Amino acid sequence: MIYTKRGDDGTTSLVGGTRVKKNDIRVCTYGEIDHLVSLLGYVSTFLKHENYIGEIFVIQCKLFEIESMIACEDEQTLQRVPHLTENDIKYLERKIDTMAAELPPMKGFIIPGSSRTATLLNVATTQTRRCERLMVECNETYPVDKLALEYINRLSDYLFTLSRTVMKNKHRVEKYWKTTANE
Repeated sequence: MIYTKRGDDGTTSLVGGTRVKKNDIRVCTYGEIDHLVSLLGYVSTFLKHENYIGEIFVIQCKLFEIESMIACEDEQTLQRVPHLTENDIKYLERKIDTMAAELPPMKGFIIPGSSRTATLLNVATTQTRRCERLMVECNETYPVDKLALEYINRLSDYLFTLSRTVMKNKHRVEKYWKTTANE
């Protein structure tokens, strides 16, 4: 059954079964990460290259691992969920380096909007940064895995670089921010 009615009182269960309020920082944090997972799924429906679609799927799975770690109530429960490794971060770094090698140098702050797919990737980048801020806040009370923090930080770089790559592949011109003083 999809509905349990246990959350009708405004609480939910962590991985170990402890009930917490739905506005608990852990729930808010993994909820925002879940939003990112869905957003990346949406973005992947616009991607044309199978390699990028596959990379996004790998990332979505890693984000579920991060959600699981954040949803744990104690060390004992944490030992039962999957964990990230240094290789997960290196995976993102390799992908970033490969894409960046094919991109022109940046001339300033890029304004999203020249391509729907690239713009959606920019939205995913900002959502990733929101997740990172919440993970940092959560870490002040409930320890967040160091590799999870590194991964989410690197992920925003990956998504930004992928947005630029999509722009280049669609032969779109990057629009740069101009202040009124520059006009």
